[in-house]
Amino acid sequence: MSTNGGALHPDRAAALAAWAARVRANREQVDRVRERADGDFYAPVAASFGFDAAQTGDPLVGALGALVRPDDVVLDIGAGGGRFAVPLARVARRVIALDPSLGMLAVLRAAIAAAAVQNIDVVEARWPMRGPTIVADVALAVNVAYDIEDIGGFLDAMERAARRLCIAVLLEVPPPHEIDALWARVHGEPRATLPALPEFLALQLARGRLCEVRLVERPPAGATDPAAFLARARRMLWVSEGSVKDQALQELLAEPREAARALRLGVVSWGR
Repeated sequence: MSTNGGALHPDRAAALAAWAARVRANREQVDRVRERADGDFYAPVAASFGFDAAQTGDPLVGALGALVRPDDVVLDIGAGGGRFAVPLARVARRVIALDPSLGMLAVLRAAIAAAAVQNIDVVEARWPMRGPTIVADVALAVNVAYDIEDIGGFLDAMERAARRLCIAVLLEVPPPHEIDALWARVHGEPRATLPALPEFLALQLARGRLCEVRLVERPPAGATDPAAFLARARRMLWVSEGSVKDQALQELLAEPREAARALRLGVVSWGR
């Protein structure tokens, strides 16, 4: 697809630069206000990203499964605790589950053992990988793209790895939207939000990719233990326990809040 600039024909370089600027602004804001270090950021909550055999009928799992063929090898980039790698292993010939977080990979390996699946290969790595590229039929990235500054390089590597199909899944609003809503009152400045599904679709058009999009609904979160929600809010707001900002956060969470609402996820697929 050729583009010539203008509102209806976004320029590739400008779209990539705008995406990178959003991600960079978000990261720089965190670096400016943070009260806690990184570490393995997802380790404390890795279990919540695992595969739960008791949960059936997930519309996102169904939408992904419909795009995968029985003879496919699926590369799950940012596989986390196996929420999608495990059910897709029951549909596909093989799944390559890739993630850089040791905490996530521990949960993933436990999920593989509990589900007794034999066709998942676990790879500890960050995408794009250094060295030889993994080759699969389907390259999948679920809720990964939001904070990737070099999104062009990330997607180019996905396309090189995929023999047949690329799939990216993003929320209609950047996560964690319910925590970001608290940002201004805790830190005293508006949140520099990450790009999400609408920006990704505009970016893909600018890259010359015509995509198929299926929207699925993510049910609202159920009742959350207040202590667990406070711990999550501290982590996502980069607030240290016992600080002045932590006190402000606790006072804020004591106020009545609107019930969580359902959100839509876009399952974006495009061929090689």
